[in-house]
Order: sequence, then C-alpha cells, then structure tokens
Amino acid sequence: MSFDANSPDGQAQAGPVFFDRRELDQMLRVYGRMVAAGEWRDYAMAGQKDFAEFAVFRRSGDAPVYRIEKRPALRLKQGQWAVIGEGGHVLKRGRDLDQVLRVFDSRRFTVVE
Repeated sequence: MSFDANSPDGQAQAGPVFFDRRELDQMLRVYGRMVAAGEWRDYAMAGQKDFAEFAVFRRSGDAPVYRIEKRPALRLKQGQWAVIGEGGHVLKRGRDLDQVLRVFDSRRFTVVE
C-alpha cells in the first residue's frame, strides 16, 4: 500500500511507490551534473511496496555510492525523502526533494592547493 502525496486527504493507494515526472527530473539533473564531473557512471531505480529508490554507482558492478529514497509513510514525521551514503548512513532527510538533493551541492567545490 502506498500513499498518494498529491491527494488532498492522503488516502492510501494500491500499488508500488514510485517517482513522478518532476521528482525524476530533479534527480536526473543532479545525476547528469555528477556524470559530467566524472564521479558517477550508472544508476538504477526500484519501486517497492513501501518505498522507491534511486541508486547511483561509481562503476556498474559496484554497490551504490548513494541512494535517494522516497518513503511516503514518513512524509508527516521525518520527511519522505532521504539521501543515504555508501555505509547506510542517512546524509540528509527532509520533506522537500530539492532541499535534500542540496547535499550534493557541497561536492561541487574542492580546495585547490
């Protein structure tokens, strides 16, 4: 059972959780930027019963470097969005996908000596 965040009363809806077009656009924009920087090379998406996952990889055969999860059941508590690092640590959690994806903005700048 998944929750429709767009429905006014938040009614449960049958079927797996997945990303809508706007959410995918935001995630793929970040993915494209990181591919252009040479940090990421592949991605995978999965829709499960209670969450959806967008995983990114450095190389195709490796474990995911980052996972972006959508868990609608947490939307009124901690927020339905989370970025999870390689070790399973939650790097950022929140209600707004744009805000959560900003965790990757800090990776743009590096110190040059």
